[in-house]
Amino acid sequence: MDWLEAELQDTLDEDFEIEFNEPMLSMEIRKIYQEQHPDMLDRKVYFRNLLRLQAELIKVQDWVQHTGAKICILFEGRDAAGKGGVIKRITQRLNPRVARVVALPAPSRREQSQWYFQRYVPHLPAAGEIVFFDRSWYNRAGVERVMGFATEDQVEQFFQDVPEFERMLVRSGIILLKYWFSITDEEQQLRFLMRIHDPMKQWKLSPMDLESRIRWEDYTKAKEDMLFRTNIPEAPWYIVEGNDKKRERLNCIEHILTKIPYEEVPQEKVTLPDRKYNPDYERRVLPDELYVPKIY
Repeated sequence: MDWLEAELQDTLDEDFEIEFNEPMLSMEIRKIYQEQHPDMLDRKVYFRNLLRLQAELIKVQDWVQHTGAKICILFEGRDAAGKGGVIKRITQRLNPRVARVVALPAPSRREQSQWYFQRYVPHLPAAGEIVFFDRSWYNRAGVERVMGFATEDQVEQFFQDVPEFERMLVRSGIILLKYWFSITDEEQQLRFLMRIHDPMKQWKLSPMDLESRIRWEDYTKAKEDMLFRTNIPEAPWYIVEGNDKKRERLNCIEHILTKIPYEEVPQEKVTLPDRKYNPDYERRVLPDELYVPKIY
């Protein structure tokens, strides 16, 4: 607990910066949002648990490197459901050389002609890696199906192929976890309105996001069909309720930790070596124009 308190004090400014979600919103909009969320998790409780869980995630990272384990986690869900926020908190303190995020753009014309899973395979984890897919091959069962980017035959072929594809991944030794982030119709509408009025978040609103509001029921039907047809024992779905972002993040991380059989890896004690000094070395004086101006 002493370590936790010290770390909390040391990183509080950074965490507050990340959590500062409404920097440009009017007080009226903030008040409306707060009135809609009277039982949100206390900030101090949230930060203490987040730091504790992030410390466990570092243990997972060390275990993955030590054992050569391969972890692949899929994040799917409604637009504005909080997937990106969860991924950001998970990876915040991890080594990007070990844990990386994959968020693929729309497929190129060449990729559209490939075997559907082909563009995802190169991004799968090798030994000692953790990969987080911010949306994945399940695009076919969601946005591509609802928006008409895939034919019904292609969607049906996907449903036939994906269970065996994922069984192959699991048989190869990959720990595969699939999360669906769920929010209510009212919550999504409120978050979209907040993005519209926040200049620092308007970039998050794509034409596809706006279209998803119109087709809420179509996306619901597609989600239900997808969960029913792809919830296999080797790679089951886990639903994360996301109306409260802070609880959503903590609950998801807690669950991930229960699904990975990690152990704490003994660490060698690190000692800082003495610096070598050369009495004949004279440091060069660099020109002033190479330095960034000290404005602050």
